Amino acid sequence: MFDTLSDRLAATFKNLRGKGRLSEADIDATAREIRIALLEADVALPVVRAFIKQVKERAVGSEVSQALNPAQQVIKIVNEELIGILGGETRRLRYAKNPPTVIMLAGLQGSGKTTLAGKLGRWLKQQGHTPLLVACDLQRPNAVNQLSVVAERAEVAVFAPAPGNGVGDPVKVAEDSVVHARDKQHDVVIVDTAGRLGIDEELMRQAADIRDAVSPDEILFVVDAMIGQDAVTTAEAFRDGVGFDGVVLSKLDGDARGGAALSVAQVTGKQVMFASNGEKLDDFDAFHPDRMASRILGMGDVLTLIEKAEQTFDQQEAEKMAAKLQKGPKEFTLDDFLAQMEQVRKMGSISKLLGMMPGMGQMKEQINDLDEREVDRTAAIIKSMTPAERAEPTMINGSRRARIARGSGVEVSAVKNLVERFFEARKMMSRMAQGGGMPGMPGLPGMGGGGKKKPKQQKKAKGKRQSGNPMKRKQEEKAAAERKAAGAGSAFGGAGAAQSPEEFELPQEFKDMLPPK
Repeated sequence: MFDTLSDRLAATFKNLRGKGRLSEADIDATAREIRIALLEADVALPVVRAFIKQVKERAVGSEVSQALNPAQQVIKIVNEELIGILGGETRRLRYAKNPPTVIMLAGLQGSGKTTLAGKLGRWLKQQGHTPLLVACDLQRPNAVNQLSVVAERAEVAVFAPAPGNGVGDPVKVAEDSVVHARDKQHDVVIVDTAGRLGIDEELMRQAADIRDAVSPDEILFVVDAMIGQDAVTTAEAFRDGVGFDGVVLSKLDGDARGGAALSVAQVTGKQVMFASNGEKLDDFDAFHPDRMASRILGMGDVLTLIEKAEQTFDQQEAEKMAAKLQKGPKEFTLDDFLAQMEQVRKMGSISKLLGMMPGMGQMKEQINDLDEREVDRTAAIIKSMTPAERAEPTMINGSRRARIARGSGVEVSAVKNLVERFFEARKMMSRMAQGGGMPGMPGLPGMGGGGKKKPKQQKKAKGKRQSGNPMKRKQEEKAAAERKAAGAGSAFGGAGAAQSPEEFELPQEFKDMLPPK
């Protein structure tokens, strides 16, 4: 959603790099580009004005003029101000002292309230709660049935005594749900209310009646992040008519310009608490302003990536795998490779995971072209092998490759490539597990690859003989030093590191997932 905004901001900051000092003209030009980028992203005009004013005041002051790297300082200021307009600190749910905690969802029809009720229920269950979904949308056709299906998929309980489709009293259902929750020992009640296509008196009256009947601990306004400025207008109307405590952004994975996410917290004074960024029930999480600002500025979201890994990977299994690799590369089999691949797949879309890594914004097109089905093809190839072949892939000869290819529905070359990639990955993982560091990497603190001491006596390596002419020898040494410097680039920004987006390349494992040109 923020791709266009991220690209514009990246281009703006690129013009600042390399300048030892920023003039007022430079700051004005930067502020103008940021203003255009925000307006193009459909951010509310009052928010843009306040944002630019704050950035310019800080950038013109000593904060930037005395900085060793003015460009980085400007980026830091923009990052901090973005966090501010997104709400500042992460806001957590308030729970009732005496259960159940009642959470009421409000919003327009089509904003995704019913699906979000299931996502929130599943998220709360993962936090150790026992949520109950309540069907109070008795107007929209099949809304009650939809909530029941969503609740079943989320593996949470549902309270739906009224048939819906225009039949039933939503206020009575809401009141009865709290009593039912106490009887069945549900500690959280999530009330799904009816919406309308637009703001009207009936919608506000019904929402207010349900609010008065159950006295919710949290009223969450669900807003479709794809509707732009209308989202802010609707949020203001709900705030004044019914009142709400926090905002939930749905459809954050859409291709809209994202102005609602950057405007709603600042305009309404209520923080964004949750964000839904996909169609699956797991595509939902707490909203962290600092992480969202980091993503917008192309700096990745490592903390969310770590949290997803911690939720997916089993600690004991990870320790077993590490112990295997330390024993030697042959201990790591294709079965282990498949298990690790399936664990990564459980974390979500590979494209989204790569997008959370710092610096990956410069390879956006390559990441978007990744074929997620390649993981399924790889799994099919491994599952078409016999247990003996998975344990010892060296036995896979030509006839075996042909059989495996037929069984998995791929070309023979795909089987061969997979086995070769597996051997390379096994060597690298084994070396890292034993403290050897990344192949080809110089020794870095805590990463191995250079920590071993050199033997006291070393034979001089044979090489090209040096010239006896001092001038000629000096020229040769200079040329050798230049060649060495040219080849010393690394992912950590050495002399040979890629400096432009065109020079960045994906690892071979991800190149294989790209569609053929």
